[in-house]
Amino acid sequence: MEIINDPSREVYVAWLKNKIAGFIIIEITGTFKGYIKSICVSPSHRNMGIGSKLMSYAEERILSETPNVFLFVSSFNMGAIRFYQRLGYERIGELKDFIIEGYSEILMRKTKGPLTYLGRDA
Repeated sequence: MEIINDPSREVYVAWLKNKIAGFIIIEITGTFKGYIKSICVSPSHRNMGIGSKLMSYAEERILSETPNVFLFVSSFNMGAIRFYQRLGYERIGELKDFIIEGYSEILMRKTKGPLTYLGRDA
């Protein structure tokens, strides 16, 4: 609840037939301007395109203010890595043993250009 209630984050919820199907949490400010903090689709709503729609919405929101979208994904989560790659994300970094010993957090980015792309300074 602390993550959801943080005023520096935006939370968007996907509803299907009056039930929460998933959510996405983004940060527009901070070190990684345009950071997808978390995405979750309930098990009963997976493989229905909800994750793709949440990502598309978050990307549109983020790219309206900054040319980059960042996210981290755990190295053992191969399904999520493939999902993000299909959406156009590229692996740009790795934090070894960051959360779980023996695994890495992979930094991925989808970009339209450098921070000055929109005619703004960082």
